[in-house]
Amino acid sequence: MNEKYKSSTIYQIYPRSFCDTDGDGVGDIRGIISKLDYLRDLGVDVIWLSPVYKSPNDDNGYDISDYRDIQPEFGTMADFDELLSEAKSRGISIIMDLVINHTSDEHEWFRRALAGEEKYKNYYVIKKGKNGKLPNNWGNFFADCPWEPFGDPKNEEYYLHLFSKKQPDLNWYNPEVYREICDIMRFWLDKGVAGFRCDVINIIHKKSFADGKKRLALTGKEHYISTEGTHRILSSLRRDVMSNYDAFTVGETVMVDVDMARDLCDVSRGELDMVFAFEHMECDQVGIKWFKTKFKPQRLMKILTKWQTGLDWNTCYFENHDQPRSVTRFTEGGKFREIGAKMLLGLLFSLRGTTYVYEGQEIGMTNGAFDSLDEIVDIESHNVDKMAKTLGIFNPLRWKMIKATSRDNARTPMQWNAEEGAGFTSGKPWLKIHPNYKEVNVERDLKNPDGVISFFKKINSYKKSSETLKNGSFAEIHAGKYVYAFARELDGERLIAVCNFSTKNSKLPEGVFGEIVISNYNECDNASALRPYEYRLYKEVK
Repeated sequence: MNEKYKSSTIYQIYPRSFCDTDGDGVGDIRGIISKLDYLRDLGVDVIWLSPVYKSPNDDNGYDISDYRDIQPEFGTMADFDELLSEAKSRGISIIMDLVINHTSDEHEWFRRALAGEEKYKNYYVIKKGKNGKLPNNWGNFFADCPWEPFGDPKNEEYYLHLFSKKQPDLNWYNPEVYREICDIMRFWLDKGVAGFRCDVINIIHKKSFADGKKRLALTGKEHYISTEGTHRILSSLRRDVMSNYDAFTVGETVMVDVDMARDLCDVSRGELDMVFAFEHMECDQVGIKWFKTKFKPQRLMKILTKWQTGLDWNTCYFENHDQPRSVTRFTEGGKFREIGAKMLLGLLFSLRGTTYVYEGQEIGMTNGAFDSLDEIVDIESHNVDKMAKTLGIFNPLRWKMIKATSRDNARTPMQWNAEEGAGFTSGKPWLKIHPNYKEVNVERDLKNPDGVISFFKKINSYKKSSETLKNGSFAEIHAGKYVYAFARELDGERLIAVCNFSTKNSKLPEGVFGEIVISNYNECDNASALRPYEYRLYKEVK
């Protein structure tokens, strides 16, 4: 992997929610183009673009009906080409979201399979039922049955969908599927994209379709999580496609441990350059993500240290389009929203690895303010509500679960200014805008010399200029109930990052000393007490 991508600041854009220029309430490519100067000024090097391919939008673009076309509500291929060109002129690269575990059921391949063409039927995982029953007892990621009847009911055939029933899984045992995906990747790389974020990439190969061990959720996962077949496919994609371009891959890898992640991005194996792991995003849940528990900072600290010391290189992130907002999740918000958002950014940029941020994180956007399930669009949330209802869970508890955890929390439109529509749209937004947009918005934050954006630029710039933060070793110094401290060291220089996850003052741990080079408080001092949600970066003075 090119070193420039290791040290890049990568900014994820969820196109539907970023900026709408035609008033239809849906963000578009021209809206992204209009904000490129803003992104350049933030110090963004790479944009990770969530899917903009043609799609019926059952799962907001992760159900692709044409990999070589642009979703009309986002614009045209000419718009996309202009985005690439304009971004490049500002020193910004773009990576695409590559979704190759499944397609839309409206993709030409699936339609031709339904029409009876055996060639395309073999593009998907289609199995016979057993004595009038489903092919196996698996569950799926969207709290639904993963088997849907295929074609003529008399044939008793079912297609596999580990996500929505409109997202049939591809059959990676078929060499034709492999060749098709290679061609799709080359199509976008030849256009000049810098690589791919690979969606749920460690589940694409199913080693068996036998019944699974019964679980509360995802029965059958042992048959498809990080199989040897997946390793072979990724290695082949590297050899046949990626090795011919100056580009990189980062894989979304579900339910991986450190050893699995290390295998997936081991240079000698030649598979992925980096992986998104999720253990730290599970620090406030019990079992499955919908069952939340009180956030305990020490648990997050222990997981961060585990991965920082376990992998040679990490992806460092606290937010994306599938996760609740970090300032709502890991701080008490309210009067601490701004200082808490800065603390989390300080921690993020101080960790060893490539830094990924999500739109709105740079102003401390919070979870959505939804009042009922009727305001939720996310298909996963609606499926979970149905499942919980069948389990006898009463509505108040079901709504509490969904309100806290729904993916729509991170998908509320970007808050650009205090005008009606938050500067996102002149029309009716596709998803409810948070009513705090009048106080929490880019325009207002930019005017504040001590705002979240100002701190974002400061810590981002410092990391870019510091070889120690970019490449130095990691060593934990302290992981207490509220205070986390660790050292980054390279060529004799030692930096120490310290964070207070409390609304109260906390004692500075032993072993933390030096000159403060960055703080999230306007007036920084070397006091022995850390203020609420304080972040400090020390440089040891010899």
